[in-house]
Amino acid sequence: MNKKFFITTPIYYPSGKFHIGTAYTTVLADSIKRYHVLKGEDSYMLTGTDEHGQKIQEKAQSLGKTPKEYVDEMAKMAKDLWEQMEIQHDDFIQTTEERHEKIVQKIFDKFMEQKDIYKGEYEGWYCIPCETYFTKTQLVDGKCPDCGREVKRMKEEAYFFNMKKYADRLLKYYDEHPDFIKPEYRKNEMINNFIKPGLEDLCVTRTSFDWGIKVLKDPKHVIYVWLDALTNYLTALGYMSQDDSLFKKYWPADLQVVGKDIARFHLIYWPIFLMALDLPLPKTILVHNWIMMKDGKMSKSKGNVVYPEDLVDRYGLDATKYFLLREMPVNQDGLFTPEAFIERYNFDLCNDLSNLLNRTVAMVNKYFEGKLPKYNGTPNAVDKELEEYANTKIKDFEEKWNDYQISVAIQEIWDLVSRTNKYIDETSPWQLAKENKKEELESSMYHLVENIRKIAILIAPFMNDTSKNILKQIGIEKENLKTWDSLNYYDKLEDIKVTDKKEPIFMRLNKEEEVEYIKSLMKSN
Repeated sequence: MNKKFFITTPIYYPSGKFHIGTAYTTVLADSIKRYHVLKGEDSYMLTGTDEHGQKIQEKAQSLGKTPKEYVDEMAKMAKDLWEQMEIQHDDFIQTTEERHEKIVQKIFDKFMEQKDIYKGEYEGWYCIPCETYFTKTQLVDGKCPDCGREVKRMKEEAYFFNMKKYADRLLKYYDEHPDFIKPEYRKNEMINNFIKPGLEDLCVTRTSFDWGIKVLKDPKHVIYVWLDALTNYLTALGYMSQDDSLFKKYWPADLQVVGKDIARFHLIYWPIFLMALDLPLPKTILVHNWIMMKDGKMSKSKGNVVYPEDLVDRYGLDATKYFLLREMPVNQDGLFTPEAFIERYNFDLCNDLSNLLNRTVAMVNKYFEGKLPKYNGTPNAVDKELEEYANTKIKDFEEKWNDYQISVAIQEIWDLVSRTNKYIDETSPWQLAKENKKEELESSMYHLVENIRKIAILIAPFMNDTSKNILKQIGIEKENLKTWDSLNYYDKLEDIKVTDKKEPIFMRLNKEEEVEYIKSLMKSN
C-alpha cells in the first residue's frame, strides 16, 4: 500500500438533522475512499462539524443552552448518522476542540506577521446564516445572493486578509493545474464572478459577538468562521503541532469534496490561505450540485424534506446510497422524487441485479448440482464477446470514477448487468441442457458467475453489504477473488460451490404504496 489517498468533506454547521442533500457529500466521499481502499491504497478520510459563529451563538441562546452544549449535541447527531450509514471516516473534528483552536490562533498570528492581515473597519450587508458580508450590488432583491434570506447592515472594527495580494497567483495556479477544480465550469464561475471584477479583501474577524476563537494579540476580536473552519483540514492532521506525522504523510489532500453553496470559500479563500502558508494546494476540489425536489430546494416549510435515516430504515443502506450516487450527476442538480426512488429500486436493483443473481444460482444448482464448471479455455464467439465487453466496461468504470463522474461510472456497471442478463437469453441454458450441449452449458454458467463476481466487486465501494451477499451466494470465499486486481482475469474460478438456497437481495416493492409512504414522511418531517 505505497500509494496514499487523503479525502475530506467540508465540516458541517450543526443545525439539526441532515437531509439527503447534506448526507450526499459524505456518502460520495466515503464511496470514493472505499474505492481507493479496494485498490489497495492507504486512504484517509476526514469530516467533522463547524461550531463557531454568530448564528450558532444565537441558536443556542434561543434553546436556553450554552453554545458548547448545543454544538456537542449536534456533533453527536452527526456521528450517529455517519455510524448508521457506515461512513468510514478516519477522523471527526469539531472546531471547538483545543487541537484546532490553538493552531488557528498560530495561523492567524503568522498571517499578521507576514502582513497578510491588517486592521480596518467594515461596513456592509451581513448574512448571519451564511456568515458572509456582501456589497449592496451583490445583493439580489436586497437579500443574500447565496441563501435568499434577509441581511443586516453592520459596521464594526475588523481585521482583513489581503486577498488582492494573491489574486494573480491564484489565476496562474488555475491555468497551470487543470485538475484542481472539477467540474471545470466552476473555475470559470470563480474567475468571472469574483476574481476578474476585483477580488475584495476578506473580513476575517468579528467583534459583535464572542463565540469564536479569539485573536491572541487582540482578544476582543474573534476569528471569522471561514478562516477558522477551512483550516480544520490542516489542524486535524497535526499541522503546527508537536505531532505532525499525519500532516507529513497525507498533505496535500488528493481530493476535497464540497457542495456548490460553499464553492467560493474553497476555490478562492482556501487556496489563498494555503499560498500564504507556503503549503501545497489540494490536488482536486470536487464541487457537486444539489439534490432538488420538484418544488425547489428541500425545506421544512415546504414539507418536502427527506432524511437519509428514514430511507435506510425502510429500504436499506445500500439501496439508499445507490440512489443518491446513481441519480445525482456531479455537474448538475439531481432530482429526488418518491417515484424515481422506487423505480430505481424495482428496476435497477430488483429486476436487473437481484434477478440476474437468482437466475444464475438457480441454473448452476439445477444443471450442475451447485458446482461451477471450470473455465474451458476456448470460449466460443458469444462467450468471447461477453468477456471483451466486461473488460471494456471495467476500464470505462475506472476511467469515469477516477474523473469523479460517479453516476456515469455506476451506469457502466449497470450496462454490464444488463449485458449479462442479455447473455442468458443469447445462450439459452435451458435449451443447451435439453440438447445435451454440455460444454456450451458449462461455459455459459461459468461466464455468468464470473461476470456476477466482477459486478459484485465493482459495486463494493457503495453497496458493500450487497457485494458481500452476492459473493457469498456465488461461492466466492477466497480473498484473492474479491480484490480489484482480480478483475483483470477471467479464468481463475475453481472448486466453486454456489448456495443451494436462493436469497433475493432485493424484493420488488409495491410502487403505489411506497410512493405514498415516502410522501407521508416528507410531510411529517
